[in-house]
Amino acid sequence: MSFFSLDLRKAVVLIAVVAIPLLTVNEPRNPEESHWALKPFAFALGSLQSLYSGFSSGVRGTTSLYLDLIDIKLVNQQLLKENAELRAQLGTLTELKLENERLNSLLGFKQKSQMELLAAKVVGEDLLPDQKTLIINRGSRHGVKSHMAAITVGGVVGYVFRTSPYTSQILLLTDRYAVIDSIVQRSRARGLVEGSDKDLCKLRYLKRGDDVRVGDLVVTSGLDNIFPKGFPVANVKNVLKSQYGLSQEVELKPVVSPQTLEEVFIVLNANQENFEQPEETLELDPVDHHQKQIKEAPTESLLMPPSGVES
Repeated sequence: MSFFSLDLRKAVVLIAVVAIPLLTVNEPRNPEESHWALKPFAFALGSLQSLYSGFSSGVRGTTSLYLDLIDIKLVNQQLLKENAELRAQLGTLTELKLENERLNSLLGFKQKSQMELLAAKVVGEDLLPDQKTLIINRGSRHGVKSHMAAITVGGVVGYVFRTSPYTSQILLLTDRYAVIDSIVQRSRARGLVEGSDKDLCKLRYLKRGDDVRVGDLVVTSGLDNIFPKGFPVANVKNVLKSQYGLSQEVELKPVVSPQTLEEVFIVLNANQENFEQPEETLELDPVDHHQKQIKEAPTESLLMPPSGVES
């Protein structure tokens, strides 16, 4: 069938194509409104623009979030670095503060003491398990000799047993070969403080009848002027008395922990320093004081006539 043959569908399409423009031209319309024929195109175009705008906004938001996360990560790393540096500085300042407090305490002790003291820093310790020693940075060139006492503000540490020109070894009082002559401060019972295998000591050669109790303070006797008299050594931790023995075994805990020491004093000369607390004298009136003198005076002196009076 040729194109120009009668066909109802073609005729309708042809009429519509011709009539729609004519109707559009002649139809009155508001200039503020878009033409109805353009509305589908405008809707489709608006939808496409909306989709594009949403997609581009999402891409920009994701990109911005990614960039922000990168910046946040960099800032976080910077803050972590600064935090680590501040922690290191705080640790250094704390160490300096503690060292300053220790040195002030040592300085105050040295200024108040009559002893000739040499300050030394602990630079090492013996690695052998059966020896308990410390190494200090003072030796024979500084006047350190064997058997000199090593103390701190709190109590006895030990004594020097080996020296070199610039370093010395201190035998701790907890070493099994260490011996320090001591007394029980309360009862004045005397014995020898010896080290043991543990981080403890023992008070040996006490009599069975000596009064020693748990909690008593053991102090140096001050013999030979090596240690000052009455300086703290250890506290009584346990007292054991055998049923038939003539002595008693007393276990002691040192007042100073050698493992935590960083500075010590070497006693170059004790100068007869005495740390014993003198007994407080009671104030008496003249009559009571005179009666006390009469009671304490020997019998011979009471029988002697006063000076200037002939017998």
